[in-house]
This record gives sequence, C-alpha cells and structure tokens, in this order.
Amino acid sequence: MKKLIIGAFMLMGAISFSQDNGYFFGGLESNSQWLVPDDKIGFDTPEDRFRSNNYFQFNYSLGKFTAGVQYEAYLPTVLLGYSPTWENQNGIGTYYLNFKNETLDVTGGYFYEQFGSGLILRTWEDRQLGINNALKGLRVKFTPTANLDITGVYGQVRNGFDVSEGVMQGLDANLDLSGLMKVDAVDLKLGASYVGRYQSNGANDSIPANINAYGGRLDFVAKNFYGGVEAITKDPDVLVNEGEVSSPQLFDGTALQVNLGYAQKGLGINSTFRRLENFSFYADRYAEGNVYNEQIVNYVPALTKQHDYLLSNIYVYNAQPRLLFDDTEKRAGEVGTQVDVYYSFDKESFFGKFGTKLAGNFSYWAGLEATYNVAEQTYDAKFIGDGSRYFRDLNIEIKNRWSSKWSSVATFQDVIIDKGVTEGGPLGIQGDIRAQIAVIEATRRFEGGKALRMELQHLWIDKSRKNVDRKNWAAGVLEYNFSSALTLYAADAWNYEGEGKIHYYSFGGSYSKGSARFALNYGRQRGGLICVGGVCRFVPENTGLTANLVVTF
Repeated sequence: MKKLIIGAFMLMGAISFSQDNGYFFGGLESNSQWLVPDDKIGFDTPEDRFRSNNYFQFNYSLGKFTAGVQYEAYLPTVLLGYSPTWENQNGIGTYYLNFKNETLDVTGGYFYEQFGSGLILRTWEDRQLGINNALKGLRVKFTPTANLDITGVYGQVRNGFDVSEGVMQGLDANLDLSGLMKVDAVDLKLGASYVGRYQSNGANDSIPANINAYGGRLDFVAKNFYGGVEAITKDPDVLVNEGEVSSPQLFDGTALQVNLGYAQKGLGINSTFRRLENFSFYADRYAEGNVYNEQIVNYVPALTKQHDYLLSNIYVYNAQPRLLFDDTEKRAGEVGTQVDVYYSFDKESFFGKFGTKLAGNFSYWAGLEATYNVAEQTYDAKFIGDGSRYFRDLNIEIKNRWSSKWSSVATFQDVIIDKGVTEGGPLGIQGDIRAQIAVIEATRRFEGGKALRMELQHLWIDKSRKNVDRKNWAAGVLEYNFSSALTLYAADAWNYEGEGKIHYYSFGGSYSKGSARFALNYGRQRGGLICVGGVCRFVPENTGLTANLVVTF
C-alpha cells in the first residue's frame, strides 16, 4: 500500500510538468464509512467498521491519441450495500488507448458505449450504484460522411477486476435521412443495432451458446413536435433464476419504446410508452437477476419522475423486465407509460414578479397480463392486457421566485406501489401501499453568496389498505451556504407512527476549493432502494460517519 501511495503522489506531481503537444487530466474520488452500532434500528456493527471505495483516474492526451488508466481500491473492505465482488480488492480497474480523427475513432482496452436509447446495449460507470460494466476489447466508430456513422464493438463485460465468461459483439448504424435527402422541414434519423453474446454451453446442447438481439429505431423533429420509436427482439434463451437454469424451455424477448413530445416557449409535453417482455440481457446467462446489476448489458431504467426529497424517495419504482413463473411468483415483464407537462407563467403574473414554473408528472407501470402453465413451463402474454399494477405516481411541482431574495418549491405526490417492488420480494402477491407526500421548500438569499434553504415534508399512508407499511412520516431539512465554497446542513426523517418511532437524522457539510470538494456527514441511513437515473440498488439500514473527497485536474 505504501508503494501505491508514493506512486500516486508521483503521478500527481507529473501533472505540473508542461507538455507542448499534450496534457494530463483525471481525478481522485474517495468515499469512506465508519459504522457504529445502533440498537434503535437493530444495526449490529460488522467486523470491518471502516470501509472505503477509492478511484484514481489518470489520462494523457497527445494529438489524436488519448490513453488512460483507473486504479481502484476497496480497502479494507467495500462500502455497505455494494457487491461482495469488490470485497477487499484493489488494482487497475480499467485502461484504454484511443485514436481519433475526422472519420475514425478506435479504442482498445476498456470502453463505454451505448446503442440507441441503451435498451439493447449500454455500458457505463456509476460509482454511487456500484456499477461498472465497461467492455474490455475493441471499439471502432467509422463516420464516412456527416450523415452516417457505424460503430462496432467486441469484448467481454467487466465483472469486478475480472471479465465475464460471455463474449459480446455488436454493430450499430445511424443514418441522418434529412441530411441525406436535403430536407429541412423534418429532422429524420434512422438507426439499427445488433448485439450478440457467445457463451459456452459445455456439453449441454439444449442451452444455446449464441444469443443475439436485433433492434431498429426512427426519430423525428418537426417544428414543435418530436418523437421516436425503438423496437428490439432477442433470441430464445434459457430461463435462469438465482444462478440456476429454472426451465428446460427457451423463451425469446422483446422491447418496444415510443416517445412523443411537444415543445414551445413556456410549454413542454413529453410522453413515453414502453413494453418489455422477458427483456433483461446479461453477459453471463447465470448472472440473470442479480441484485447488484453486475454484468448487465442493456439499460432499462424506471421511467418515472426522479424525486429529490427524503420522503418522496421512500417508495420508488425499479423496472421489472424479467420473466419468472413458478409456484411462488408469475410475471412476464412490464408495460406502462409516463407523461410530463411543463409550463412557465409570464413574469409579473399573479404568482409572482419573477415568474412561476409548473411541472406535472404521471406514470403507471404494470405487469403483462399472461396465462401460465407451470407444469409444461409455457406462458402466453397479451400485448398490454390488465396485469397487476406495480406502480402509479401522480405528482405536481410549483417553482416560484417571489423576489430577488426569496424563492420556493411546493410539491405534492400521490403514489401507489406493489409491496414486492419496494421490498424486493414477489410481485403481485403482498398487496400494495398508497401514500401522499407534501413538500414545501423555501430559499432565502443574502449578500455575499450566502443562502438559507428550508424544507418541510410529510408522508401520509393510506391505513385502510392491508399493507400500511411503516405508517406516517415527517421530515425537515435546514441548509446554510456560507459561500459558494462552504455549506452546512441538518436533516431528519421521522417515522413517528412506525414501530420504534425512529428518527433518521443526518448532519454535515461540504467545502470546495478550486477543483477539490470534501464532504462529511453523520447519521442514520434508511434501508431500501437507492436510485440514480432510474436504476436502483438495495441498501441496508445503518448508522455512521461518511466522508467524500473529489479532486479533478
């Protein structure tokens, strides 16, 4: 470890060395926990009380070439709630060499790529979720004209400090039809994708070694209107549950997503419809359904509003694309829609001198209606049907600037969620939970960049239902910005009707200087789903001190 630290400082020192034709860039991120026992929430301190995830990225660019390496250390052990794959590990996580000119972009090593919306392929890194499914291999992008680009990928998906058993390959093409036909009235783009996985089936010929997915998409913009459609089909494959093949039958998969929207000054409307049937895709067939999103190939986020508040993040939705059916649980995928409406009032209106913004959102997601024959291991799903409701959210948000010093945000949300979604258990069996959440946020600005932000929140549970969960909550946040560099806060989410009447308190702050930011907080972490961009992971309840350091150069 000492040699690694010395080496890191030597690399940092090299940054200051001037290069006529090249430059260094990168960053350091360190996230650490010190866990403490807490009888109130039943948290027993694990053996490793100190935990830390650390990332050091170092890149160098010279002319048309760029190279980089990322060192990672999960020492003495990984943060709570992250995959055991990272437990007590450290080493070079990723590295790459890239060449790029006007028509050719070639990367060898680890790389990230997305085809279309990501439904068929997306590799990305999200350190907060513990996801890094970079492909290790070769990526070539060819742009012969301004109206056409073709991308090819080949490699294996990252799995901890190793790679997946399955080998991935893919092709993606994008054609600007409007540019090709020299049409200005409509912006029309066409895309097509192919992604394949090869994984040895050993001596079992009933398991296909090659699984391929094919997709096409069409997007348009016509004056104030825009939209698109993407459709994908995946070859029949075995059904895997908890790392074991659960059915001798082979099942294909499909995905369909349609977007429509309208935008003009002061008004925006956006809608999305999506249907997924047996449409999860992993680089290893036996990784299907793992709770850490390891070796996942495609990007299937929950298409719902991403809320920012303590109580509105209790009952969040996690996409359900899998096919499962046995004596305990039966589901074939999901179907649903999301609609967003944005409206900006004129300044000097009834609502205030500086203007008001209104945002409304509705989302509804359900399981596909299907009939199942468990004995013969077959099923038949309708295109939409009347499947079990998994999630429904109706919310409205009003943002207002009352003066140059005062602004406010008022939010109301009515949410219904299947208890199996929020707890990670069987779906459509345990009943659902209904809650209403109200939030009032106010910000007061002062001279010299100072500001005070206050939040008051309340969550009401519908107690007439069978599953009332933890009943009502109240929450508050107080944050003071001494300047653009220094911020302190205190927050508490109080489950005042639940068992134990627990306070999930937290207090801390952050300090920034130049390209460095340090944050420190202490408190209780409520257990449940933590989501970023519609992708979620489960975290257990815990109490402790958390520190975060980010330095970029």
